[in-house]
Amino acid sequence: MEIIVLIVAGLSVGSFFNVVIYRLPRGENLAYPRSRCPSCNKPLRWFHNIPVVSFLVLRGRCAYCRAPISCRYPLVEIATAGMFWLCWSRFHSQPVHALFCAVFLSILLVLALIDLEHMILPDELTLGGAVVFLVYAFFHPGFASPWNGVATAFGAAALFAGIYFFYVKVRGMEGLGFGDVKLMLMLGAFLGLEGLVVALLLASFFGLLVGGFMILFRGKTLKLALPFGPFLSLGAFFSLFWAEQILAAIRSWFAVE
Repeated sequence: MEIIVLIVAGLSVGSFFNVVIYRLPRGENLAYPRSRCPSCNKPLRWFHNIPVVSFLVLRGRCAYCRAPISCRYPLVEIATAGMFWLCWSRFHSQPVHALFCAVFLSILLVLALIDLEHMILPDELTLGGAVVFLVYAFFHPGFASPWNGVATAFGAAALFAGIYFFYVKVRGMEGLGFGDVKLMLMLGAFLGLEGLVVALLLASFFGLLVGGFMILFRGKTLKLALPFGPFLSLGAFFSLFWAEQILAAIRSWFAVE
């Protein structure tokens, strides 16, 4: 029963996330008007918005104009349900922490997809999340001291701000967006020092892999601009659940016998 409730809740919340991903970067109201087809602009009926089911029944097309619907919509719904289940299965003995983990991953999912499409990280999510998790740092069961999250958050944000201004002032270009600085504030507040280090290492690794692939097989140059938010979000996801194992593996690789 718990799994069923989590899946249904995750699919429903994921449907709302699709609205946020589409409307927030466009400056549109999240509650009004009701969902419309972006192609023909006709309002959708309630049975056109049943998570995953409607997409399958309509075969991935609008019920009115038959324009194709992006597979991103059911994937976001499924991913949200999966995150909810994963948070509960891992932290069910700490239900409040499981809830905050689900909120943390939900924000990262929305941010990653917005950044991927629009190359922006909205302040409503980065700074709003940072405030929530800075407060939660004082109750975080994984922190020996609440200042772990607070110091990590502001230290990481200051480091990234320094990198940002170095590129802008010295090289006359943006090496990363200032939204990444604000995202670091949120990540540090929730992950703490060790968790953030793991997230950064993984994000850099994933970024190098994708960047290398684009250069080698897609004809891109070293001036290729990739949004860093999706990589930070992916790194934070793995760090949240497996930071200790990843750190242990890294230490074993560099251990001196």
